[in-house]
Amino acid sequence: MKYPFGRGDSFPERSIINHLRTLYDSWRVTARERRNIEKVTITPTKEMRPLEAADLPLIFVTHNEMALIPAFLSHYRRLGVTRFICLDDLSTDGSREYLLDQPDVDVWTSPIRFEAARRGRRWREALFECYGYNRWYLNVDSDEFLVYDQCLREPLKALIEVLEEHGIKRLPAPMLDFYPAGDGTSGNGNMPWHAVDHIDCSGYEIGFLKRGISVKGGPRKRLFGEDNELIKYPLIYWDKWCRFGSSIHRPLPYNRNFSPIWGVLLHFKFFTNYREKIAEAVSNKQHYNGSQHYQALQRELDNAGAIQFVGEPSIRFLNPEQLIDLGFMPTIEFDPDDERLGPVRHWG
Repeated sequence: MKYPFGRGDSFPERSIINHLRTLYDSWRVTARERRNIEKVTITPTKEMRPLEAADLPLIFVTHNEMALIPAFLSHYRRLGVTRFICLDDLSTDGSREYLLDQPDVDVWTSPIRFEAARRGRRWREALFECYGYNRWYLNVDSDEFLVYDQCLREPLKALIEVLEEHGIKRLPAPMLDFYPAGDGTSGNGNMPWHAVDHIDCSGYEIGFLKRGISVKGGPRKRLFGEDNELIKYPLIYWDKWCRFGSSIHRPLPYNRNFSPIWGVLLHFKFFTNYREKIAEAVSNKQHYNGSQHYQALQRELDNAGAIQFVGEPSIRFLNPEQLIDLGFMPTIEFDPDDERLGPVRHWG
């Protein structure tokens, strides 16, 4: 099925047989995960502060993302996040020191690296366990910026109320890879989309699989033939049934992975410093399959000096409303009488 959605498209209904297959596979994989549980050591840099009932926490893993972290914190604070819980994977660019100076950020460390922690999944599960079950969390990377319908006016807690009214326990959101239109060496403005502002508006495929939604495509497929999974679940109600299993793109239990209410993750994998990030990823070998994906990107840089991202489907990103018009995410029916809400904020 083509993605983004067309005007006449609707979210498909799943058959009873498909529901049963999903439930069985979820039970089977959960049993395996419980048998093969792997505890990892994580340590807070300061005394751990428990969450209050009213807190909306965000868990993220980072490594040398100082170019994005100030904007990352600002974006999610505006959406209503009250506590950031960070596992810093040996950053050396000043980002750890910056995070330690933020009063709403808890910084954790680990003696093992990203790859050994099953590409960070075990760290995240350990942090959920430390901070508590039966509550909503944001669960993202430091280069991912969540947007959704009316996010300039409606805070995340209002979105959570909508999800709860529909019995939904997690929000799907595909990653849209942003890339520079030129050489990508400079930009202006405080937010990353001021400097790197192009996306592919077509060329994606969506599937509804046994374990969840699948979205593939975008510039990495167009340029390098890669089949990366783009869907994630950045807003998630975490209870004792939840695990990441074999993939952060398919959290357990699988039957929760089919929400018709979506957001989008603005993904700045190819920010202005992408050359340095690619070289570091190749050297560290902390990513999937020995960082094979980054090795291919490095070969392109070695051959051409830069990656020419712009192609026929490239368009300039303007604001979240544009993503609704293009069919990347649906409109959401919020409570029109909610008096807690302030005026619409300016995008950017």
